[in-house]
Amino acid sequence: MRSTRVSVIQLSTGADVAANIAATGALLADAAADGAQLAVLPENFAAMGADEAFRVTIAEPGGSGPVQECLAATAARLGIGIVGGTLPIHSADPARPYAACVVMDGDGNRRGRYDKLHLFDVNVPGSDESYRESAHTMPGDSPLRIDTPWGGLAIGVCYDLRFPELFRCVADGEVNLMAIPAAFTVTTGAAHWDVLLRARAIENQCFVAAAAQTGLHPGGRRTFGHSMIVGPWGDVLLDLDDAVGYGCADVDADELRTLRERFPVRRHRRNL
Repeated sequence: MRSTRVSVIQLSTGADVAANIAATGALLADAAADGAQLAVLPENFAAMGADEAFRVTIAEPGGSGPVQECLAATAARLGIGIVGGTLPIHSADPARPYAACVVMDGDGNRRGRYDKLHLFDVNVPGSDESYRESAHTMPGDSPLRIDTPWGGLAIGVCYDLRFPELFRCVADGEVNLMAIPAAFTVTTGAAHWDVLLRARAIENQCFVAAAAQTGLHPGGRRTFGHSMIVGPWGDVLLDLDDAVGYGCADVDADELRTLRERFPVRRHRRNL
């Protein structure tokens, strides 16, 4: 498939799972009606509670549960592939579910699952914000690159964006699109969000579709928004600013092929 219409969904998620799923479904329907063949949801699309411990209360077994089943049913009903943001899925530690991204195809079949590798354990410079994601989340142990009807697809989640070696690793497997569900804070987003997305696109000569949370959430956390789709030359094709909604852009495989042939950075890389 030469060109794929990709959508990013931007949410302001609260603690009510049913309300969040309804809002997500409505925006997915709008995106599908706009021609989207693949949609990317933000991190924690199903719920954001007042603290990280809330995740344990809504965690599901791998491969089953109401949120995963809703993703599959929505994908099949709309005929759209869905990169399922993240939702908590049980790990060996009952107190620390994975932050899992489940990828569905347009028939509602699961094509892959990525568990967030890098966890946000930081004191945010320039603010009084402090996060210890590892206290309530189990880190994943492997990257994900899958072949899809839309071409090679790789996944990274939020804090993963700061680790270029992860994206280089998966890009070596021939990737057209990197999907990045996220919930960047306002402070870190304003400083680094756009430059990190553009850098990952430029250095890997890939399209990047990043879906973000926006606004005020339970517990007082504020997220940055600005869901974006970036082209392989670093051009910003779409920026949703700070409003809840969706947007679409075309991912053109021929554009990628031409750029990689004329500007063969990937072939020039030396393993030092």
